[in-house]
Amino acid sequence: MKYTFNFPDIGEGLEEGTIAEWYVEPGSKVETGDPLVKMETDKVVTDIPSPRNGTIVERFGEEGEVVEVGNPLVIIQLEGEESSEEQQENFEVEEEGAGVVGTIEVASGNDVMPASNEGVAEATTTKPLPSKALATPVARALARDLGVDINQVAGSGNNGRVMKEDIIAFKNQNQQQPVASTPAQQQPVISNNYAFDETVEELPLTQIRKTIAKNMVYSKQNAAHMTLFDEAEVSELVKLRDKIKHRYAEKGVKISYLHFLLKAIALSLRHHPQLNAEMNLENNKMILKKYYHLGIAVDAPQGLVVPVLKHADKISLLDIAQQTNQLAEKARNSQLSMDDMKGGTFTITNFGSIGGRFAVPVINYPQAAILGAGKIFKKPVVKNDEVVAGTVMPLSISVDHRIVDGGEVTRFMNRVIEYMEDPYLLLLES
Repeated sequence: MKYTFNFPDIGEGLEEGTIAEWYVEPGSKVETGDPLVKMETDKVVTDIPSPRNGTIVERFGEEGEVVEVGNPLVIIQLEGEESSEEQQENFEVEEEGAGVVGTIEVASGNDVMPASNEGVAEATTTKPLPSKALATPVARALARDLGVDINQVAGSGNNGRVMKEDIIAFKNQNQQQPVASTPAQQQPVISNNYAFDETVEELPLTQIRKTIAKNMVYSKQNAAHMTLFDEAEVSELVKLRDKIKHRYAEKGVKISYLHFLLKAIALSLRHHPQLNAEMNLENNKMILKKYYHLGIAVDAPQGLVVPVLKHADKISLLDIAQQTNQLAEKARNSQLSMDDMKGGTFTITNFGSIGGRFAVPVINYPQAAILGAGKIFKKPVVKNDEVVAGTVMPLSISVDHRIVDGGEVTRFMNRVIEYMEDPYLLLLES
């Protein structure tokens, strides 16, 4: 018997994924748990394993193509069950009928999805063809992109299934001749007797980039953004870090100013719970979270990702440094698991690491706040009524003004700044 394995919903509202790499091809033998394909989703790049033992009969989609959740990935001839011509002829793939049985849970710290019982067994009796066209997921996506009604296309595949080539041929037969460019459009731009080529480059949107775009717009439309700017004079912090960094280095850990800031924020949130909250308008409730999971925005090669440091208020500065460095390394290598990305209650973005001073961060909705840290720099400051050289860390915090008022934001920032200006308090409270 043949077995259809559909692209599963691996959590967090996943709708689609891009095929990054195939590990199998028709004829490949697989066992339960063997990786079939590497998929790039809007949050992670992860391997999807085989749910059964058998032989790959067919796979759907090529590398770089988008597959929607619930659409087929592969067809597996189950081990020990012979195929027949009748079964092959009667087997159909219907986009709407292919379903996901449950979800795949993600193990903590592991970016490989465990196997599930997902799949749809092939029908053993004949049935009438559906009224809608039979087509591969790739063909359906291409038809949408080209504006073609797929139900009008004659399929050349098995049982009349519409293939990608059929869509292209139909489009070519029915499209009108393109309108000729006007002379003005054909002429290059002339300046000072030189011709300049006005070229463009089109890059496909990655799953991560599409999700960033969607989430940023959603946040701006659904939260009442307010931003506060301030500075911390961190000369004592610089001295403390210089004093202890070699001891951390002996343990194989690089300590940065960000790690002190993470601890300061976690301890400050204990005293200002509205900054660690979200609003539930449907039930007229404010949800104050009593745990402090800090999302850390990482500028990874594939795009912005936000892994989460769990229980930042309870772990030591050394643990914060170790875990943060590990998360950043996993982000850079596209090795973050879904568990690494879940559960954030407050977000930090460190644009100072690449030279920025101030910014207006966008809230990681539905969280209440996001704090941005700028580049530390020297400038004159007043100490004991004297102007002296100071070392300053710029700070920006954006909050959802529906949840937090300006006075509470300022009190929170004052507490964070107090910790950063007197970092020994962090060590004492830790």
